[in-house]
Amino acid sequence: MAEVVTKPWWREAIETILWALVLALILRTFVIQAFWIPSGSMIPTLQIDDRVLVAKFWNWFQEPSRGSIYVFKYPVEPDRDFIKRIIGLPGDIVDIQSGVVYVNGSKLDEPYVQNMDNFTLRRNDIFNTVPIKVPEDMYLALGDNRRNSQDSRYWGFVPKDYLKGPAFLRYWPLNRIGLIDR
Repeated sequence: MAEVVTKPWWREAIETILWALVLALILRTFVIQAFWIPSGSMIPTLQIDDRVLVAKFWNWFQEPSRGSIYVFKYPVEPDRDFIKRIIGLPGDIVDIQSGVVYVNGSKLDEPYVQNMDNFTLRRNDIFNTVPIKVPEDMYLALGDNRRNSQDSRYWGFVPKDYLKGPAFLRYWPLNRIGLIDR
């Protein structure tokens, strides 16, 4: 008959904690991550202090789509994360006239924008031509609260490899918990 060997309680506790940490790091790095919304650039869709979950694995299976809300590294300071809505996909021709966004010659229907501005896209240090063509492996991202959003209009395109993943669930505050609409 085989003898059962038991480990001391403290060794079991240490091993359990270490395995939990390793699993948490793997999940956070490759699968899902929580993010805090520090600004009002996505109002009314996301409010200041909302907490959201981001599916970091999603880009392995599907390319970002127009209208999706993504967390990405801020192109000007890659150590910071931003959250905005993907508006321009690679190859799209985008123009903005008096706050109205046109993609490939058609006005974009944006019911999520309730705080419109009068921004008009102009040739400048960021964009050499107007309308602009979104380069391969790049995206154009805009906030829903256009009057109060630091977005692609001011700093340019988001490289594909800067995308962390789409935000899909608001888990805080509890009275607003639920899936994030596109």
